[in-house]
Amino acid sequence: MTGELSVIPLQGIPELEEGDDLGALLVEASSRAGGFEPGDVLVVAQKAVSKVEGRVVHLGDVEPSTRARSLAAGADPRRLEMILEEARELVRSRPPLVIAETRHGFVCASAGVDASNAKGPDTLVLLPVDPDASAARLRDRIAKLSAAVGVIVSDSFGRAWRLGTTDVALGVAGITAILDLDGQLDSAGYELHATQIAVADEIAGAAQLVMGKTDGIPAAIVRGLQLAGEGSGRDLLMPRERDLFR
Repeated sequence: MTGELSVIPLQGIPELEEGDDLGALLVEASSRAGGFEPGDVLVVAQKAVSKVEGRVVHLGDVEPSTRARSLAAGADPRRLEMILEEARELVRSRPPLVIAETRHGFVCASAGVDASNAKGPDTLVLLPVDPDASAARLRDRIAKLSAAVGVIVSDSFGRAWRLGTTDVALGVAGITAILDLDGQLDSAGYELHATQIAVADEIAGAAQLVMGKTDGIPAAIVRGLQLAGEGSGRDLLMPRERDLFR
């Protein structure tokens, strides 16, 4: 890594529709900010990816189950039905709040089902089917049009031991996701043990500072890193046998 990082928002990206060429739109937006440079890491909001991949649900098409109605507790049971469909397991619930493990292995609120920044009233956005594959496709498309960059597909997650949300990496392509410092010596000569830095999550959190939640900026460039590698979002999943919260 270098001593200085830049985080550059990519502005002017229109409202996205299924089938849009997101890679081309991101390259166009980057050109207005000076263009991509080799070694850049592009962070793209999950909802931007999900929209172009058609992961949008209209509530009018959803028939809630008995279980969804029981979990709704006055909220829209159709939303709870989609949470149940996206979940591998319900981890905790305090109706209508549900913490679930998704089919990807993420443990998060509502199995990632979200109405914010969706396609209007009565629509929900779901997580990409395979965020790592989504990141890889974007990376390949951008490399053809511009430069070789790392790509992170990010989303906001809460944490069991802290208040507030922070963005994390769901999908990763072209960079290291976890920096393993095990065996290295610190400044005092102490050998580090079990020290793994979730650099992909840190990059996602840094990008979120300029993307915001209500500013309509779905992507940002993080520049100044030297993290080229073959990491994936799956690298960041906590193995169930080490999960102290379940």
